[in-house]
Amino acid sequence: MSESTDAAVPADQTGPAGKIAAGYAFTGPALDLGALLWDGACLPGHQIRVPLPMLNRHGLVAGTTGTGKTKTLQLIAEQLSANGVPVFLSDIKGDVSGISVPGASNAKTEGRAADVAQQWEATGFPSEFYSLGGIGPGIPVRSTVTGFGPVLLSKVLQLNQTQEQSLGLIFHYADTKGLELIDLKDLRAVVAFLVSDQGRPELKGIGGLSTVTAGVILRALTAFEQQGAAEFFGEPEFDTSEFLRTAADGRGLVSVLELPAVQDKPQLFSTFLMWLLADLFDDLPEVGDVEKPKLVFFFDEAHLLFNGASKAFLDAITQTVRLIRSKGVGVFFVTQTPKDVPSDVLAQLGNRVQHALRAFTPDDAKALKATVRTFPNSEYDLEELLTQLGTGEAVVTVLSENGAPTPVAATRLRAPQSLMGPIEAAALDRAVKSSPLYARYAEPVDRESAFEKISAEQAAAEARAEAAAAAAEAEKEAKEAERAARSAPKPDPSLAEQVVGSGLFRSLARSIGTQLGREISRSVFGTARRRR
Repeated sequence: MSESTDAAVPADQTGPAGKIAAGYAFTGPALDLGALLWDGACLPGHQIRVPLPMLNRHGLVAGTTGTGKTKTLQLIAEQLSANGVPVFLSDIKGDVSGISVPGASNAKTEGRAADVAQQWEATGFPSEFYSLGGIGPGIPVRSTVTGFGPVLLSKVLQLNQTQEQSLGLIFHYADTKGLELIDLKDLRAVVAFLVSDQGRPELKGIGGLSTVTAGVILRALTAFEQQGAAEFFGEPEFDTSEFLRTAADGRGLVSVLELPAVQDKPQLFSTFLMWLLADLFDDLPEVGDVEKPKLVFFFDEAHLLFNGASKAFLDAITQTVRLIRSKGVGVFFVTQTPKDVPSDVLAQLGNRVQHALRAFTPDDAKALKATVRTFPNSEYDLEELLTQLGTGEAVVTVLSENGAPTPVAATRLRAPQSLMGPIEAAALDRAVKSSPLYARYAEPVDRESAFEKISAEQAAAEARAEAAAAAAEAEKEAKEAERAARSAPKPDPSLAEQVVGSGLFRSLARSIGTQLGREISRSVFGTARRRR
């Protein structure tokens, strides 16, 4: 960063170059972008800057592949960090991690520094490295389903209004029943329960949710999981205020989100973006205009965010970009052409750094003309200039201290002071594991939540049903056995039983019994007749 006293504008400001440079002679703190290019020459006395307070007015860095967009991102991020502003960088290709270590001086770097009057010094900047849910290297960033919320989730799932309202009812049901929604399997378990025979009666008690709508939501969740989103939802939930920290020396912390492992999953990245911006917007107070931003985001390869995005997603991004400025947060999109960014979003981007474009095809020529129309009137033939810029050169216009656009300035940009490339995998791993946040967020926690509670309840209900069924079956068998015993025919008596049961046998038995009894009595009491 430099003040307006640095690299003063030459006395002759009557020519076109002088008039352009005068538009960048700010009185307050500003970031140095580079030196003015005019009529084929680099003019180190004419410095091109962007006011530090204007960095929360958002921006765009665009240009064809290989023209230096990522280095421009790195250059601005370094100076923000040096001024105590935390920075968030999305690293799609894995080549931004070098910002954490000093760069290497070489003839090319020294030549660029001399061209633009830069006092170049190799410098690394305090950095933390993150990953989405532990996919790839970095401290895992996760959100709970409850923390993500039904409104945001419905936009990601591309639900219609009725389905969105139904999803809200499902969240409400889970909350009232004490069913914590931590990850996607929790939400899927609740929805599946509500469309099951056991849970269907519950539908009537939560506002008339239909089984058809519940089925649509369940299928959308399944498709969402198949795209890798399940990794992002879980605990421990990441506290987005971690991105607002500064280092012990007062420099802003550079948070690098490592995304090479998910660059083929744009919906996952879009989901993270929506949640992150929405969470910060909800948590941060209104601050209005500030001396410097509280945080500046850089989303590299921004076309991945918008390709195939739903209207709901685009509306959410547009609204967030429009409103989050008042929270002191700036957002920069880095992409190939301005047409990669929806027009409603592009209209909110006050700071522009446009690298070279090529016009090899009719589509390229059309994109070039469209890009030129997005710039204010200028002293340059922009359609010609944009095809002739070299690597590390760009057309710049920013918002001045009073919020007005500055004159369009062709600029030879400064060189980053940190390493322009990735650090080694082992060094990245050491940086991640040495972070104080690693112990807090690295290991996932799968505590008892909706899935476990519903599974346990269903298992208990099944066990009770099986026990009841077994008891009923046993009772049924006992009754059938009793009925069978009562209705069975009596068997025919045997010959002995017939004889014993006859009347003659009973009479004879009585006679024998009487005689025998008398004989016994006589012998016992001595009543036998006396012999004469």
